[in-house]
Amino acid sequence: MDTLEDRWARLEPHAAVFGPDDDRPRPTALLFHGCGGLRPHLPRYAEAARDAGWRAVIVDSYAPRGWRRELAMAMVCTGLTFHGDRRAGDVLAAIAGVSARSDVDADALLLAGWSHGGWGIMEAMSADRRPGTLGLANPGDVALDGVRGAFLAYPYVGFAAFNRRRPWRHCPRTLAIVARRDHLTTVRNAEGILDMVRSCGAEVETWIAEGTHAFDEPMNAPPMRYDEVLAAEALTRFSRLLEDLAPRPAAAPRRRRRAAG
Repeated sequence: MDTLEDRWARLEPHAAVFGPDDDRPRPTALLFHGCGGLRPHLPRYAEAARDAGWRAVIVDSYAPRGWRRELAMAMVCTGLTFHGDRRAGDVLAAIAGVSARSDVDADALLLAGWSHGGWGIMEAMSADRRPGTLGLANPGDVALDGVRGAFLAYPYVGFAAFNRRRPWRHCPRTLAIVARRDHLTTVRNAEGILDMVRSCGAEVETWIAEGTHAFDEPMNAPPMRYDEVLAAEALTRFSRLLEDLAPRPAAAPRRRRRAAG
């Protein structure tokens, strides 16, 4: 069983870092792909983060395990292996590893997940993190205080997500995108789960996108279909969330006026 340190040591060589060309500690978004692995739309979100003055780290969960897309489609997307609780171990390890970077503001993190990646984030937010859970020996050793926000793009909340209604223990501001024609969940099911997230005190914004699951991924694999307009709107909403979550510079102290005399 991995420790957080062991898991990050495996993930880090396959994590792509985007951001301004400096070494300033900047707010950072951690991006977690869907069940099909890395796809062309994730760098677009990473570039949007860079343009907003953030860093972004795309975490590849498959390359360290030697999994190709074909295996992932056959085994992960069908629910046969690597459920969201195991993916949550990658989420926690990435938080721990990225937070230790000198060019990252560890108090200003955003977790972004697409489908299976969103499932992993939700498991990480709700797990009790006892030793041995989530496939990690020490999942409780990473603090979540620096996680200010979550971006959940059509997160998997279907029947195989057994813990989908488990209350969150860490409750960051959340933007959740629900696809109207998602073949993996109904809107009613997704909204019910998001209402549960709100009950922990999280500010949750929901956007019902009039598209299919994975509408922002440039592909057409029925029943999933790419929608350029919706994809652009998703990017805009992602950028707006980053803007809202960015730390504000401290106000300069006001000078006292000298008394006339």
